[in-house]
Amino acid sequence: MHALWSGTLSFGLINIPVRLHSATKEHVLDFHMLHEKDLSPIRYARICLEEDKEVPYQDIVKGFEYKKGNYIALNKEDFEAADIKKTKTIEIQQFSPANEFHSIYFDKPYFLEPDKGGDKAYYLLYQALQQSKKVAVGSLVLRNREHVLIVEPYKEGLLLHQLRYPAEIRNIAELKLSKKMSINKNELAMALMLISKLSRKFKPEEYHDTYEEKLTALIKQKMRGRKIQKPKVNLPKPTKVYDLMSKLKASIKKSPKSKLPRTRTSKSGKVVPIRKKG
Repeated sequence: MHALWSGTLSFGLINIPVRLHSATKEHVLDFHMLHEKDLSPIRYARICLEEDKEVPYQDIVKGFEYKKGNYIALNKEDFEAADIKKTKTIEIQQFSPANEFHSIYFDKPYFLEPDKGGDKAYYLLYQALQQSKKVAVGSLVLRNREHVLIVEPYKEGLLLHQLRYPAEIRNIAELKLSKKMSINKNELAMALMLISKLSRKFKPEEYHDTYEEKLTALIKQKMRGRKIQKPKVNLPKPTKVYDLMSKLKASIKKSPKSKLPRTRTSKSGKVVPIRKKG
């Protein structure tokens, strides 16, 4: 597995040489852009606006526009010179409970691998995080930008999560959300019952891209010269307010052994089923 970055993970006075690997990979059908007229591939070119001709990739540099039409070029050494330590070090600043991090902050996962001479310190951190049930919080400069991150145990190794900054998350108040509505206690009890009926342990291996499978089958049909007809499908319609209770009951009845429970409101305000005595 090719390492995207190599450097040092530091916490306290402990320095662990590590390599960073992408923890995910995309699995998508590979489509090409074609000219509809003759199905010839479309090529994207890098054109110099001054000379109006294509520029080889090796002749392209990154530049910052400090004034309209005026640029300063930066190379790899310039980016490192801004803070050489941060480009080579994962700096751990604190340790926090894992449940303090909402999923909206999680951006991209990476595997951390111990580099030469770092095995013992790596597994010391791994076991310490496991037993403390905490994650390490720190930062890393990757692709010319400093990222906040957490490091946590994952199976037999360490997983690094690149996090989003709060400023990168949009304000939910920008959405047109309804004001808090009064929910009928019986409807809530039915919803809780339905959740209970559909609850089971999550097994990620049970999920796969069924759309891609159907799209692949469609492509094979087109390759054989078959005409594709759009299937007639009744798309789901929004449930009306007056249908909510009946739809909940019908959903629960799909389970053969389900029985609609009688409910009551507890002193704390929670809706709970009435249990039979004895």
